[in-house]
Order: sequence, then C-alpha cells, then structure tokens
Amino acid sequence: MMLLILKLFLAHLIGDFFLQPLKWVKYKEKKKLKSVWLYVHVAVHLALMFVFVWDLSYTPLILGIGLLHLIIDGLKLILQRKKTKRLYFLLDQVFHIISIVGLTALLYVDDFDFSLILDAQLLLLIICVAFLTKPTSIIMKTIFSKWNISKLTKDNESLKDAGNYIGVLERLLVFVFVILGHWEAVGFLITAKSVFRFGDLTASKERKLTEYILIGTLISFGIAIMTSLLYLNLINYV
Repeated sequence: MMLLILKLFLAHLIGDFFLQPLKWVKYKEKKKLKSVWLYVHVAVHLALMFVFVWDLSYTPLILGIGLLHLIIDGLKLILQRKKTKRLYFLLDQVFHIISIVGLTALLYVDDFDFSLILDAQLLLLIICVAFLTKPTSIIMKTIFSKWNISKLTKDNESLKDAGNYIGVLERLLVFVFVILGHWEAVGFLITAKSVFRFGDLTASKERKLTEYILIGTLISFGIAIMTSLLYLNLINYV
C-alpha cells in the first residue's frame, strides 16, 4: 500500500505545485466555484494519478480522490479570506494528504500486490527532492506574505528570481549532505551563506531586512533538515 500512496502523493505534488500556473490560482480565487480552471486543475490531478498508478482497477480510488480534491479546493476558495489565506493553504494540503492516505487505506486495506513502475525507495527520494523545490518555495512565500518588505528591497538590484533559485539549491545541498551523514558540510554551507550575506546586511543598515533574511534562512534550512531526517526514517519502511 505504501507504494500506491507514494505514487498518488507524487501526482498531488506535481499537480498542485508544478502544473498549476499562477494565473489559474488568481482566477480561481476571483471566480471561486465558477472558475473553469478549478475543474481543469482537478482534471490534471486525475490524469496524473491514472498515469502514475497505471492500473484501471484503481479507478474508483482515483475518482474518489479527485472528487475529494474538488471538494477541498472548493471549500478553501469559499471560506478563505485575505487574512486567512496562509491558514487555509496549510489546511488544504493537510486534508489532501489525509484524503489520499485515508481513502487508499479504506478501499485497499488488504491489497499489497502492486506492479512496480518505480522502486518505493526511489519514489520516496523523488518526492522529497520535489518537495524541497517549488512546493517549499511556495510554502515560504505564503509564510512571509504577512510582511511587506518591498520598501526595504526596492533599491537593491538583483537577478530575477535569484533568491528563489538560491533557496532551492541550498535546500537540495542540505538534503544531500544530511542523508550522506555529512553534517559538517551543512554547517559550512550555513557559514558560507552568512559570510556572503553579512556585507548586504551591513550595507543595508535595516534591522527589518536583517530579521527577514535570518528568518528565511532558518526556515529554509529547517525544512530541508526535517525533510532529510524524515526520509532517513521512512526509507526503512518502504
């Protein structure tokens, strides 16, 4: 059952974070249940699940998860407000995970015979790596949406999306270092980033910007380390 759940979870990650353009999200928030992109988004999830599972005997499960996905997303669009977007984003993801695990366990609790397309351990690795890229960036962006730092950074010239790419790379490096047991390399990476950032923080003389960068760094490294430790613990069960 673990392999099936991992396939469904990978389909969810790709559908929610990689194959959902920002314009779809904005249009859904504006039109809510009347938005055509809400139903296109669910259709993308259904297609991904069918491709990854590749077994029509699981059609009731896939359709059930798709229906629950539509209900969860629809309720989020109806209930969320500007001040509660972060909360409903997190609740949305939690309920999606619960729906995948719960419905699979309910319908196929005694079924452990699956045709392997990908090894379960490899699939777990792919999920962790995928999670540390765009999904984590979106999570961090959601967390920081309560603060407006545009005034603090308006005079700072930087490459477009450079901060996002740096964050992704550092999280992937931390993941590799931790699963290989090289914690000293993680410390070196934190030190190196601190040295490069020190000049910017000294020049800016902005306490708020300093706090923002420090919080962002700690959250980014924290998520990467926790994901790595979770991977090391789960790898023995798949």
